[in-house]
Amino acid sequence: MPLEDFIIKTYILVDDFLKAYPALRKRGSSPLLTDAEVITMEIIGEFSGRGSDKGIYDYFRIHWLPWFPTMGCRTAFARQSANLWNVKMQFQREMVQRISPDNDLFLFDGLPIPTCNPKRVNRRNPFYGTGGFGYCAAKDKKYFGFKGHSIVNQHGLILNLTFSPANIDERDVLPELVAKYKGMLIADKGLIRPELTELLASQELDLQTPLRKNMNDPRPKSVVYKMMNIRRIIETTFSQLTDRFNIQSIRAKDLWHFTTKVSRKILAHTVAFFFAGSLKFDKIL
Repeated sequence: MPLEDFIIKTYILVDDFLKAYPALRKRGSSPLLTDAEVITMEIIGEFSGRGSDKGIYDYFRIHWLPWFPTMGCRTAFARQSANLWNVKMQFQREMVQRISPDNDLFLFDGLPIPTCNPKRVNRRNPFYGTGGFGYCAAKDKKYFGFKGHSIVNQHGLILNLTFSPANIDERDVLPELVAKYKGMLIADKGLIRPELTELLASQELDLQTPLRKNMNDPRPKSVVYKMMNIRRIIETTFSQLTDRFNIQSIRAKDLWHFTTKVSRKILAHTVAFFFAGSLKFDKIL
């Protein structure tokens, strides 16, 4: 669709949600830009690969000012955007229910989210004490920051995503992340832990992973091969979060701003999925 139509349809989608949302402001004056305008700008900006507040603001200031004539200063835009983080999270959850209300097959994986070079970590780092040191197998290098833990459905739609310090074992994060899900969960070898499998089974969630070479696998090879092919869908989702939405290049001065930027990237990905009907986002523009 033309970019103009994408902006209009996104605004209508956001505005319809906000109309059903309880009053956001009980006191104080209203900002120049409406909340629907700000969230629309964020979604379009993130989809276009402009992941920073400055990048989004400058893009709309230069190219779309007639459509957003009440744009104030960049600081006001960034502050309003950050204050809407909870609204965007609720909007994303509603979109998930709208797109895929029923799921019984889930995919899990972890995504490194570095915040700085590990050699530059010191007490003045804004994430000192909250981030951690981790290892990125895909790039074969250590990093400092966080690790995203995500649940997606079999089509690649993000159902849930949280993050923890990079040194936290994802097997310790998973039980809380999937507490409300029932069905089958496909993951990689990093999730192998008998106690975890038993715990999830008690929650009516069947954890399936490939086994290590020194382990006997009674499952037919064709079944395992099919499951691992399905699991690759989450790798496509992570590739989009990395390449299009720049989730591994977030700049933030504290954990709160970091969280708000992660949440808007997940929302932008979900809205793009809504319009494309799949992970083939090139169909949108």
